[in-house]
Amino acid sequence: MADQAYPTLAQIDTLVQSGPFSDSWASLVNYRTPDWYRKLKFGIFIHWGVYSVPAFGNEWYPRNMYMQDSPEFRHHVATYGPHKAFGYKDFIPLFRAERFDPEAWATLFAQSGAKYVVPVAEHHDGFQMYRSAISHWNAFEMGPRRDVLGELSAACRSKGLVMGASSHRIEHWFFLGHGREFDSDIHEPLVRGDFYWPSMPEPKWHDIYGQPAPSREYMEDWLMRTCELIDRYHPSIIYFDWWIEHSAAKPWIRKLAAYYYNQAAARGEEVVINYKHDAFLFGAAVPDVERGQFNEIKPFIWQTDTSVARNSWGYTEGNDYKSAEELIWNLVDVVSKNGNFLLNIGPKADGTIPEEDARLLQEIGAWLDVNGEAIYGSRPWRMFGEGPTQLVEGQFSDDAAPNFTDRDFRFTMKGDALYVIAMKCSDRGEYCVRALGELDASRQANFHGIIRHVRLLGADAELPWTQDEAGLHLHCPARSATPLVFKITLE
Repeated sequence: MADQAYPTLAQIDTLVQSGPFSDSWASLVNYRTPDWYRKLKFGIFIHWGVYSVPAFGNEWYPRNMYMQDSPEFRHHVATYGPHKAFGYKDFIPLFRAERFDPEAWATLFAQSGAKYVVPVAEHHDGFQMYRSAISHWNAFEMGPRRDVLGELSAACRSKGLVMGASSHRIEHWFFLGHGREFDSDIHEPLVRGDFYWPSMPEPKWHDIYGQPAPSREYMEDWLMRTCELIDRYHPSIIYFDWWIEHSAAKPWIRKLAAYYYNQAAARGEEVVINYKHDAFLFGAAVPDVERGQFNEIKPFIWQTDTSVARNSWGYTEGNDYKSAEELIWNLVDVVSKNGNFLLNIGPKADGTIPEEDARLLQEIGAWLDVNGEAIYGSRPWRMFGEGPTQLVEGQFSDDAAPNFTDRDFRFTMKGDALYVIAMKCSDRGEYCVRALGELDASRQANFHGIIRHVRLLGADAELPWTQDEAGLHLHCPARSATPLVFKITLE
């Protein structure tokens, strides 16, 4: 791709003023989530960057390595020496990505059953994984010397996958600030354009609105970087991490959203912004719940993002992986509640996807090959499910796998079919779906519909079933470590 200049602030203002969206909440709440996004359901998130070189702790290594009481600090000194002699910037030449094969990645993502891909374009560390006219600290000019986002976007789109991009740039404001607390390679003068700029003191975590707020100069840089991503790569989805909720960021995220939505409208496209907490006014973009879920159906489209590993979003040598069964549970539960599921992997510094990450994606893909019709393009039923297992609502609530039973079900709808998804296989081969019981004497049962056919996805024969006041009784001797899906055809 030929290089191009990033849009100036004046050019951004001109496009924002051209409509149809202006940079006001009153205008932005007229946004409507695209139907294509609702139908896709499952996407891949990718945390890959310079932090994959030390592969220690997690992707917050660049912050934690400068915190003098942290395991990362001690590991860094023991492994690489004093910070003044070997700082975070010195990992960049070691980040070579010599085995990065975007075609192989795209093939794996397609095999996983994912329909969209959201690579991290710039993480909190400030290293851009794409070609940029704003900063020289990017993967095209340093480290791999490749336009990682550009190459991966082309490969994924060739497989029919929708491409997005994730920006965590705003957190760079404070991310490396601890390096200024001792004799390290992070020192004054720090000027705009430096890799370590601005390395400000870290905010008080109990008050995200506390000082120091990101400056106007920094937010102008943030806006131009994000608009450059939009203009150069045309992502259909932009994901923002949490700190854009800072009060100082509000005018800038409104302007960015108007620019993005107006650019898409000019191209005849529909796009999505993912945000956390209340960074956007509700209705102006799509909310995301990090490592968690809701406990009921929502009347709006939402997303959860989680990772294949519990301990890290990026690759580490000691990742604590989840099972494919747990990840499929997560996918099913989220979809039953009108959500999308964005699952993260962390490639190694050489550009290979770890075997365990790949195996998990392949197992999810095998399940979706059989059961995908209950997921893609589906809508919630009038209730998301039933059963004794209660999940904890909210972010960071997926620390442990749930203990589902053969009485736990999730429901989705498509056309004239109701899909009943058994979260756990019954050892007896018997299932009772209480929500589908026939009318009792008081006519208070949930279900008044007429069942015509019942079958197990992946099998041709109809299943025997009976119905009484207790529920719909299904007999299915099939055994599986992952959820079974019963297709109920209704009159």
